[in-house]
Amino acid sequence: MISEEVNPIDLFNTWFDEASKTEDNDPNAVAVATSTPDGKPSLRMVLLKSVDDNGFVFYTNLGSRKAQQLSDNAHVAMCFHWKSLRRQVRIEGTVEPVTEQEADAYFDSRPRMSQIGAWASKQSTLLKGRFELEARIAKYTARFNIGKVKRPDFWSGFRVVPHEIEFWQDETFRLHDRLVYTRHEDNWTTKRLYP
Repeated sequence: MISEEVNPIDLFNTWFDEASKTEDNDPNAVAVATSTPDGKPSLRMVLLKSVDDNGFVFYTNLGSRKAQQLSDNAHVAMCFHWKSLRRQVRIEGTVEPVTEQEADAYFDSRPRMSQIGAWASKQSTLLKGRFELEARIAKYTARFNIGKVKRPDFWSGFRVVPHEIEFWQDETFRLHDRLVYTRHEDNWTTKRLYP
């Protein structure tokens, strides 16, 4: 049974550490759901880059569909599914932008070609053909041939500040264990749900 005595961020980190040992690819992959101002949903996978008591952080092109939707409607949902462990974590909350310093630090840690790719990609816009992308990669590879690749102004991150976190553990006969943490200012309360 999932313990109610643990801070939900600590519990998430424990589960994430276990998933990092058992998931073959991208244990930090998370589905992020956004919506338009009129409620039309959109869902995609992103990679979690950090988590702490303030929230869950991912990065993107600020011109992307998800970034545009998040600027119009800050409510977001996330879902981690670690099939090897038969576990799931659902998070609901609101987003806030990361600081310029956080975005710079993470961008600086990326491989050089990923940095150039951030400049080259007009994420979520129409691509006429693969050659167009390759030409843009060549352009920015030449531009940043020597020295540091500066983070583009149109590339940054979002922090999902959780209001609710649900931990789900598969159990026999579909009698799953579900524990929900709900935030009230700086405190968390818990409740169990039927499977």
